Amino acid sequence: MSLLRIFCPLSTAPTSCRWVLLDEHAGVHSGSGALAQLPNTASRVELVLAASQVLITRTRLPRVGRRRSAALLAYAAEEQLASDPDANQVSMLGRVGDDDVFAVVDRQRLQGWRDALGAVGVQVDAVYCETLMLPVQQGEWSLAWSGQEGYVRIGELEGGATDCGDRQTPPLVLQLLLEQARARDAVPASIALHVTTPAARPDPEAWQQGLGVSVRFASEPDWRMAPALAGIRIDQERGHWRPSVAMLARWRHIGWILLAALLLHSAALLVDRVRLASEQHELRQQMEARFRALFPDAVAVADPALQMRRQLAQARRAANQPDAGDFPAMLGKVAAALAEVPAAELRALSYEDGRMVLEFAAADGALMRRVEARLAQAGLDVDAPQEARRAGRGTVTLTLRSP
Repeated sequence: MSLLRIFCPLSTAPTSCRWVLLDEHAGVHSGSGALAQLPNTASRVELVLAASQVLITRTRLPRVGRRRSAALLAYAAEEQLASDPDANQVSMLGRVGDDDVFAVVDRQRLQGWRDALGAVGVQVDAVYCETLMLPVQQGEWSLAWSGQEGYVRIGELEGGATDCGDRQTPPLVLQLLLEQARARDAVPASIALHVTTPAARPDPEAWQQGLGVSVRFASEPDWRMAPALAGIRIDQERGHWRPSVAMLARWRHIGWILLAALLLHSAALLVDRVRLASEQHELRQQMEARFRALFPDAVAVADPALQMRRQLAQARRAANQPDAGDFPAMLGKVAAALAEVPAAELRALSYEDGRMVLEFAAADGALMRRVEARLAQAGLDVDAPQEARRAGRGTVTLTLRSP
């Protein structure tokens, strides 16, 4: 396996960088220069961001807040940011006590570096911060200091950039962090000081007096030689909510209940459908038997009810007994009924399949109600629209059927 580690100062344009190639066979190769000159044979590529470009902070989110996507977590740190929360990429790192810890990075600048590296064929697999690549052990903080700037790791998930201080005075940020630790009763037993510039080596006694904590010198930190997968990734949105085991158990129980209810409902519908189909089949057989008993000469029975109506109509016509729904029979009833209401002016009449439509000139409501009454007395079913019962405008239409 080969690892290409690229140091990425987000504050500068993505044109050149420092890098190191760690190969288990070829050894270690490091360099700096244009992105186009980067080795492209590595099986894994890591970006290491400068400590000053990453804000690592902690806050206590409400329970519902932990169920939101990491994109919303930026608003929880809005007071600590100097930019629009939407402009930041936020990654949940984990929890310390009751607090949630997350890292905030400028989204546009980080994406700019990703795009620039992608343009030269280098695809980034993971993003780290040099702060969380410092070695750390229980009860001790680690501080990297160059005399001009520094960064400190105060726990597995916490740390950040510091001000410069000087050889006699420790960085102010470090003093403030210790004050916060004292308030939580979490003061480290010692601070491991990693000096990156030997000429800037501070006075340990002066620092110990100013900090109230033992200071010891440690080896120079080197992000290039840190083992693979060292540190904490800051490009993973770990803020996505996942249900607890207990919640999954409850939902699984509810799911089984809902499934059982659905199956019972489906079974009931199926039983009803089978019962109705059986009743329909039985009714059809009865109608067919009655039809064949009355009309034994019928060759095939497709629709017993319809065929029976047609056979009865044919029988009546053959016996010169017109059906009440035939045109002549209905017309006779209409003529007799309208003769009793001479004021009603019939303008049009139409007939089709036992249905007769009468169109009258508009008249007052009382007159149309008399027309309806006479037609009903003649044995006709009258379908009168609402307009027929009001003082008319234009025409009024009545639809008649024989009962």
